[in-house]
Amino acid sequence: MVLTKENRILDHHQILQKIKRMAFEIYEQNFEEKQLVLAGIHENGYFLAQALAQELREISPLEVQLVGVSLHKTEPLTHDIQVEPSLSTLTHTPVVLVDDVLNTGRTLAYTLREFLEKDCKKLEIATLINRHHPLYPISATYTGYSLATTLREHIRVVWTEDEWNAYLL
Repeated sequence: MVLTKENRILDHHQILQKIKRMAFEIYEQNFEEKQLVLAGIHENGYFLAQALAQELREISPLEVQLVGVSLHKTEPLTHDIQVEPSLSTLTHTPVVLVDDVLNTGRTLAYTLREFLEKDCKKLEIATLINRHHPLYPISATYTGYSLATTLREHIRVVWTEDEWNAYLL
């Protein structure tokens, strides 16, 4: 399928605006903290986490640690979840788990245990686009764009050096 302006729901400028607003919201909810972990789910969630980390470093005194989370999205129970760099403990540290699109909540649900076992202070979720098809008890704390879609429709977020766009397919 060819991605065109007709099916684009967010362009580069709009995504940047969403990221700035989300960063301010994250800081507002964590202004008393000294540090914060942003855990981005590879691939696109990690790109979003990088952008949020950059914004947070510009607007706040928070020490932001960025980690990447890798998991097998179709068979998450049969493969280990990888967190790089690894975290030994998160006691007294809030964590924001970041993914580009929240659809059913399945991917995020499987990653929660990895951070809960490390005794994080609190665990929040940030997503660029929330589609509202929850099958798991997961909801976003921070959402860039909320979009009701049908189950047959899909969202594709493109993060390249030249293009940051979101498309409805």
